Amino acid sequence: MIIKKLSLYNFKNHSEKKFEFSPQINCFVGNNGVGKTNILDALHYLSVGKSFLGNTDLNNIRHDEDFFTIDAEIINEDSDDIIKISQPKEAKKIIKKNDKSYDRLADHIGYLPSVMISPYDSNLISDSGESRRKFLDAMISQTDSEYLFDLIQYQKAVQQRNALLKYFAKNRVWDRDSLEIYDDPITRLGTKIFIKRRDFVEKLNPIVQSFYKIISGGMENVSVIYESHLLENSFENLLKESIERDRMLTYTSKGIHKDDLLFEMDSVLIKKIGSQGQQKSFLISLKLAQMSLVKELTKKTPILLLDDIFDKLDDNRVSQLIELVNQENFGQIFITDTHRERTESVVKKINEESIIFEL
Repeated sequence: MIIKKLSLYNFKNHSEKKFEFSPQINCFVGNNGVGKTNILDALHYLSVGKSFLGNTDLNNIRHDEDFFTIDAEIINEDSDDIIKISQPKEAKKIIKKNDKSYDRLADHIGYLPSVMISPYDSNLISDSGESRRKFLDAMISQTDSEYLFDLIQYQKAVQQRNALLKYFAKNRVWDRDSLEIYDDPITRLGTKIFIKRRDFVEKLNPIVQSFYKIISGGMENVSVIYESHLLENSFENLLKESIERDRMLTYTSKGIHKDDLLFEMDSVLIKKIGSQGQQKSFLISLKLAQMSLVKELTKKTPILLLDDIFDKLDDNRVSQLIELVNQENFGQIFITDTHRERTESVVKKINEESIIFEL
């Protein structure tokens, strides 16, 4: 998959920007604050329909404007497609492929797989399990068209069950039969999601380990471990056994919505013992493993988005990263940097067709 052209209108700080890209390496250089990361965010929108920075769609409309649009021409194996994303202030977001709107966002996810490596990745190590669950869900969604749909339905069922628990507590009533109406969809969907998460992490872990050995050159062993209540019990039993606890807490305390990924080094959480350099090497290994596995499962080469990577890594790790990307034939790459000379120097090492855009 290749992004041939990109047009932005009223997107964040860009009133209008147009680009025609190289099929291999594209670099955006300029001072901080000129909107380099915003362009990567627009490319991320093309892939998954939302910002990687966590901004709401309305907040991405340029100040004092009424809408934003992102248009792109995508080259795939069969044809050229036009993807258009529009967000008016007073209406819902629309994503179109060749002028036809998607009925649901889940139908678009996976069309243009992508992987982002950015300074914000450190949050995956330091934040709560929610950020790691979202990361896992985003990876799987790009490889499985039904996964995101099942996840949304599961989350709705849990929200409805939680609302009923709160209603019971507020009104001092209890109706177990009404609560059990949600057991079937939660159990059925949650078990499907659990199996897909478990299987995906089983495939991901050895790839992360392989990349880490190459990047770090260290002797320590790293692991990505899937943690879930369902590893030791069926979902049906979990709901039955925790019903009194749920009644007291007024929310569903057990289930795949509490899953986590454990990032370990020599069997200890990496955030506890890993140096800054080891953590950075682990995160790069994790993202490259993501890219490799998505490519293997979808038979599509994801686009790679490298945000401000040169300011956050030492020269040795940058060289190792670029060398690995080149060896693995990871496809189209988009890079942001503040120094043109540094960018040109790294790009020359890859010896591929490249374009540098000055902002």
